[in-house]
Amino acid sequence: MQPEVRDFPGPPGAPVVFLLHGLGATADLNWHPSYRPLATRHRVIAMDHRGHGRGKRSRRVFRLEDCADDVIEVADALGVRTFIPIGYSMGGPIAQLVWKQHRERVDGLVLCATAARFASTPEARLGFMSLSGLAVASRLTPRVVQRRFVDGMITRREATGPELWARDQMRRHDLTAVLEASRATGQFSSKRWISGVDVPTGVVVTMRDSLVSPRQQLALAAAIPGASVHPVDADHDAAVFAADRFVPALLEACQSVRSRVATRVS
Repeated sequence: MQPEVRDFPGPPGAPVVFLLHGLGATADLNWHPSYRPLATRHRVIAMDHRGHGRGKRSRRVFRLEDCADDVIEVADALGVRTFIPIGYSMGGPIAQLVWKQHRERVDGLVLCATAARFASTPEARLGFMSLSGLAVASRLTPRVVQRRFVDGMITRREATGPELWARDQMRRHDLTAVLEASRATGQFSSKRWISGVDVPTGVVVTMRDSLVSPRQQLALAAAIPGASVHPVDADHDAAVFAADRFVPALLEACQSVRSRVATRVS
């Protein structure tokens, strides 16, 4: 199964941004408020990651490195040579790995509500470690049982309109892959190499974030030479539930990166 891809052409000759969603989301869930604003100045490409929504299915254990390679595979299929990865939460490590593994394809980076390392405390590391056992158990659980479990998690109360749409998106997840993605995100660290990022970078910091602390997000920005910082007064779900504040900061970060890319080219 190949990933479902969103492709908004934008103006002729517009630079390409590639949207990388967060853990447990889909491209549409994470980015739907941002598609139209971004497409006024960019070609916008988005995809579901492995095991998420309509993303690629594989019997291999979920790895963020494979997600980074998937991005290049989609870009190749669309005839896109270079682009700006925009990563949100788990999408941040994927964007960082796209740069690390395929430097020649990356014009710049925009990193949102994310970090160089997620499990920064003993408690967080213990929490992520516990997911390893759940992921293994999930691989041994029949798919029909997994589906019933997911349905039970997301249908605890009546819903209409947007909530029904969101639930439909989440029902498409592969539970095992999402658990393995949680573990992979907890194990990720770019601290040894993130200072080597040599492309224009913008970091959108969710200043009230209860999942990825603003301190971790600001540390990521400080580690990348010349990175610009774009604060948003909102929690981790800002891309959807505080879109009126998040989207302007995202556009500002993209403009900052674009202007520096253009200066380099000229």
